[in-house]
Amino acid sequence: MTKLTLDRANKKIWGVCAGLANWTGMDATVIRVIFVLATLFGFGSALLIYVALGLILD
Repeated sequence: MTKLTLDRANKKIWGVCAGLANWTGMDATVIRVIFVLATLFGFGSALLIYVALGLILD
C-alpha cells in the first residue's frame, strides 16, 4: 500500500474517495457508492468523515 493522500487527478469533489481507492486498491466508484450509502443510512456521519479527511489529508 502507498501513503494515504488526496488524489487530485481523479477527484470529483476533493479527491478523498479517489485517494482511498488508490490506497486500498479498490475502484473509486465503489468507494464513492459506499460513502453515499453510508451518508444516507448513517444520518450524515460519513459526510463529516469525508470533510475531516479532506481537511486532514495532503
